[in-house]
Amino acid sequence: MRAVLTWRDKAEHCINDIAFKPDGTQLILAAGSRLLVYDTSDGTLLQPLKGHKDTVYCVAYAKDGKRFASGSADKSVIIWTSKLEGILKYTHNDAIQCVSYNPITHQLASCSSSDFGLWSPEQKSVSKHKSSSKIICCSWTNDGQYLALGMFNGIISIRNKNGEEKVKIERPGGSLSPIWSICWNPSREERNDILAVADWGQKVSFYQLSGKQIGKDRALNFDPCCISYFTKGEYILLGGSDKQVSLFTKDGVRLGTVGEQNSWVWTCQAKPDSNYVVVGCQDGTISFYQLIFSTVHGLYKDRYAYRDSMTDVIVQHLITEQKVRIKCKELVKKIAIYRNRLAIQLPEKILIYELYSEDLSDMHYRVKEKIIKKFECNLLVVCANHIILCQEKRLQCLSFSGVKEREWQMESLIRYIKVIGGPPGREGLLVGLKNGQILKIFVDNLFAIVLLKQATAVRCLDMSASRKKLAVVDENDTCLVYDIDTKELLFQEPNANSVAWNTQCEDMLCFSGGGYLNIKASTFPVHRQKLQGFVVGYNGSKIFCLHVFSISAVEVPQSAPMYQYLDRKLFKEAYQIACLGVTDTDWRELAMEALEGLDFETAKKAFIRVQDLRYLELISSIEDFLGSGDPKETKMLITKQADWARNIKEPKAAVEMYISAGEHVKAIEICGDHGWVDMLIDIARKLDKAEREPLLLCATYLKKLDSPGYAAETYLKMGDLKSLVQLHVETQRWDEAFALGEKHPEFKDDIYMPYAQWLAENDRFEEAQKAFHKAGRQREAVQVLEQLTNNAVAESRFNDAAYYYWMLSMQCLDIAQADPAQKDTMLGKFYHFQRLAELYHGYHAIHRHTEDPFSVHRPETLFNISRFLLHSLPKDTPSGISKVKILFTLAKQSKALGAYRLARHAYDKLRGLYIPARFQKSIELGTLTIRAKPFHDSEELVPLCYRCSTNNPLLNNLGNVCINCRQPFIFSASSYDVLHLVEFYLEEGITDEEAISLIDLEVLRPKRDDRQLEIANNSSQILRLVETKDSIGDEDPFTAKLSFEQGGSEFVPVVVSRLVLRSMSRRDVLIKRWPPPLRWQYFRSLLPDASITMCPSCFQMFHSEDYELLVLQHGCCPYCRRCKDDPGP
Repeated sequence: MRAVLTWRDKAEHCINDIAFKPDGTQLILAAGSRLLVYDTSDGTLLQPLKGHKDTVYCVAYAKDGKRFASGSADKSVIIWTSKLEGILKYTHNDAIQCVSYNPITHQLASCSSSDFGLWSPEQKSVSKHKSSSKIICCSWTNDGQYLALGMFNGIISIRNKNGEEKVKIERPGGSLSPIWSICWNPSREERNDILAVADWGQKVSFYQLSGKQIGKDRALNFDPCCISYFTKGEYILLGGSDKQVSLFTKDGVRLGTVGEQNSWVWTCQAKPDSNYVVVGCQDGTISFYQLIFSTVHGLYKDRYAYRDSMTDVIVQHLITEQKVRIKCKELVKKIAIYRNRLAIQLPEKILIYELYSEDLSDMHYRVKEKIIKKFECNLLVVCANHIILCQEKRLQCLSFSGVKEREWQMESLIRYIKVIGGPPGREGLLVGLKNGQILKIFVDNLFAIVLLKQATAVRCLDMSASRKKLAVVDENDTCLVYDIDTKELLFQEPNANSVAWNTQCEDMLCFSGGGYLNIKASTFPVHRQKLQGFVVGYNGSKIFCLHVFSISAVEVPQSAPMYQYLDRKLFKEAYQIACLGVTDTDWRELAMEALEGLDFETAKKAFIRVQDLRYLELISSIEDFLGSGDPKETKMLITKQADWARNIKEPKAAVEMYISAGEHVKAIEICGDHGWVDMLIDIARKLDKAEREPLLLCATYLKKLDSPGYAAETYLKMGDLKSLVQLHVETQRWDEAFALGEKHPEFKDDIYMPYAQWLAENDRFEEAQKAFHKAGRQREAVQVLEQLTNNAVAESRFNDAAYYYWMLSMQCLDIAQADPAQKDTMLGKFYHFQRLAELYHGYHAIHRHTEDPFSVHRPETLFNISRFLLHSLPKDTPSGISKVKILFTLAKQSKALGAYRLARHAYDKLRGLYIPARFQKSIELGTLTIRAKPFHDSEELVPLCYRCSTNNPLLNNLGNVCINCRQPFIFSASSYDVLHLVEFYLEEGITDEEAISLIDLEVLRPKRDDRQLEIANNSSQILRLVETKDSIGDEDPFTAKLSFEQGGSEFVPVVVSRLVLRSMSRRDVLIKRWPPPLRWQYFRSLLPDASITMCPSCFQMFHSEDYELLVLQHGCCPYCRRCKDDPGP
């Protein structure tokens, strides 16, 4: 027993008395002139109650939980409700010393220094009775018929319900031994009412209702202040001047200390129906403890010994259910049992018992030896002639006379120890350590044998009957089974807290955990059933299970493990399991299975069990027929037997016989016709891969019976990959088909063509297009895409149209790469589709703005998109794009942003177009109101060329290029403002790989004078950066000469040399890495601090913040819909 402090608090005054609410949820304390109400779960002070004017000495709760009473030095008694409200008050002539409620009638007894009163809710007045001495304590009997009063003069007066004295008990010592506390045993199992009395003669005594003393006084050596019983009367709490609470048995045997305090203990109570104890002290301390009673027990085969009432030992025969009680009259600390020996450790000695006779059913024990010595040990084991004491890392072997014969010191803490048998005086011990080591020790040998070492700590151990296998449960709740000779781990199972081998069957064990019992035979799967508790033994068909403090023998049918052996045709092993205990039906099944498997010996034994003479005669005649031992005749017999079974409508038996005779095709046909998938699978797995005909037949039936997974397994076993592909395609198991196609590319056409057609039939056109593309059917892929694009434009889904045009352009690029003959045509289409994708992507925002009541785009974005589209549209406007909507959006946003001149121009253009009726009024109104505005544009909106720093007009006749240097503008694909990027080209002779390596160098720039040189030829002008040796500055070679006055109307690209590439920083350069036959495009950022992100799939540019937000919103690139986790091209 150990006490764990749950909570503690401190009041300002001495705790005079304590009472629990009967349901245990609240605690009432008498402290000073107030009552304190606590929540017992966590020690929270719920409410202080004020009503008394002086110190409260006592408190008591009614059994029904409806009210409680308190008594005070102010001579008054107050009745309180369970809602903590005072409802009644009455007085005595002196201070109230104690109060107590009748458990049956709820009559209240209140005692003062000179009298006591009886009050009940039914009567109006309190009946009072004089007392010859000061009453200190009182207690009602269980039946509520009698009230015991403890007097200051050492007398106990027992009164009836009317207050009349019936029994008077005088304690020796008289007034020198005041009766300080009394309590009747609340147990209803006791024949007589027993009164426990604690007096200041430092004694505890027990009396019957008649006044007769039970046993002798028990000396305490301190002044007791309080005595109380647990709810069921099995234990007593006692506290006083020794500053601690002690736990006693109901007979007065001290068991231990509950909690030591710093001052006298005035009151202590056990929480109703629980193992919690509250203690109140003179210094105002309130302590709440939980008592934990550990299970003290021992088991050997079918005998189980356990502690009862802390001082008794009960030995139980688990088979016969016989029990014998051994009264020790002292605290039982440890128990060990082995064969005919029983060892019991008491506080100051160890008793060794033996059976009177060798009879297996004998339950009479007698004392054989006594070792009068105090021992400290964690575990106790008894053998025929020795006891073994385990203390942490040390084992000691003592003779029954108490002489230490041997000692073993372990490397780690001992967690488990068990006697595994042996001759008397030479028994073997199985020991498990915390470090995972498992040892075998013989009591007559000083040297321990290491059986094996595992990584985790040992919790439980058991060895099989033949001593060849070892089962271990570790701290991770895993059951591990080892071969002791080879140290090999045979298998392991999770969720185990204890394990036991079957003492009658070598290959069977059981383990418990998680509310289940698990039975495992050989290496078969575990058979599971519900069971509460711990498995401690397994004998035949009985499993011994410990639940809380009791053990029971559970009868477990062995049918499940028997059928597991039958499924493997292990008839002899199945027979051994059946002998442990199965039903007659199971015996008959075993007999039939053994007969069909031609194991006549087992079949005979099983038929004898069920007393079936017909089959016994049949087996005898078969054995006579097979006497010659000719294999052909045996096969012929089995085939005939199978035909007979088929004719009498026993198809399962026929299948087994056909298989035994090697007639697999017939067996498969029967299974297939009856839809027995499991049997077909079993046959297919047992057949050799060379037997193609039966395997093919198996696969065909499995496919028909809707078991494509098993059919695939069969085709794989045969190596028939083409049939496997057809199976996956027919059953639409596309993932498996694709995996097979990756490993065997020759089947790709057989997979992707049906897949694409299936997708198209199910209206999943985008995926169908990709599938056609993967299958190499570019024509079909392009057709699907073109149809998707046309549909998207027709349905005004311009965002989808942009995506499909982009996909079309990339497919054209793939064709140009794969087919040189179509290169020029496909590249032309690539550029055309790319332009259309950009136009539709931008127009999507314009369309939504004009059609939807709420716009998700900022005015600046709509303004930029409108300008971009006006500058980019070809003469033949693409289908679905409305110039009216573009100009209307431009006019509206220009006016809102202060670009009044551009707004006028847009409204003027609109006048020459056909305007839908719904826009007519808005445009007419806008045309009038714009005339009231200034004729200029806001300078903040004017686009800047980042190459030559020229401010460009909002309406540019040249399109999306600089009017000065003709440098094309690079637009953001989300906000459509001009990005601070300048495209540059590599000098002739520099490859892409060399350019990347030069940029990645990022060396310090040397001081050079880079002069601009223009070279003119017949076709174009090229701007070069020429290096000179004169050192005149440290400017960036790329930016030093970008700003200049353009001399002609032709665009002059920026061409860079190796030195310029070397001066660049990798983080300032963006590269569009187009696949062949296209060349890579290079862009230099002129504002490195403003981050730009390029999608690695479509190569569209975005401001980094915009791109991250769009990817978060859509989960992909807004242009090409590439998911953020997908790799780039």
